[in-house]
Amino acid sequence: MGSFSIWHWLIVLAVVVLIFGTKKLKNIGSDLGSAVKGFKDGVRDGSATPETAAAGGPPVQVTANMAATDANTVDVQAKSKA
Repeated sequence: MGSFSIWHWLIVLAVVVLIFGTKKLKNIGSDLGSAVKGFKDGVRDGSATPETAAAGGPPVQVTANMAATDANTVDVQAKSKA
């Protein structure tokens, strides 16, 4: 009585398939898989040692001239409420 048998799990699976449909479940599975892959890649990139990170050189500082040449940058000025 404490655990579910295989028949319970099959009935639950059938109800889930009837409610969501196989296409939606396939999309959920692929989204979950890509999220896990992205997480693993992020962990692998974040675990780089300082020696290997410094080998590429120091990070480039963004200046006003560089921002002006980038087409995706929007220049704004923040104003405080008075």
